[in-house]
Amino acid sequence: MGRGRQKAKATRQARDMKYYSPATDLTALQRELGAAKRHTSDAFSDIPPEPDYSGYEDKYADQYDDDEDEGSRNVG
Repeated sequence: MGRGRQKAKATRQARDMKYYSPATDLTALQRELGAAKRHTSDAFSDIPPEPDYSGYEDKYADQYDDDEDEGSRNVG
């Protein structure tokens, strides 16, 4: 097969794949998404909540302010 015919075949196959739209079963999709919502809350129920670190915010805020300014400077 010559390069021209090979390229034409590849182009046709790519176009077929790009514009291919299979029939979508919307009721099955709705069932699947509904089941995912129900299981999402159960999946994370055993993970403990993250501790509240807001009490340390004032204590360490000044220490890191200088680092942010240095990192944002253009070095060139």
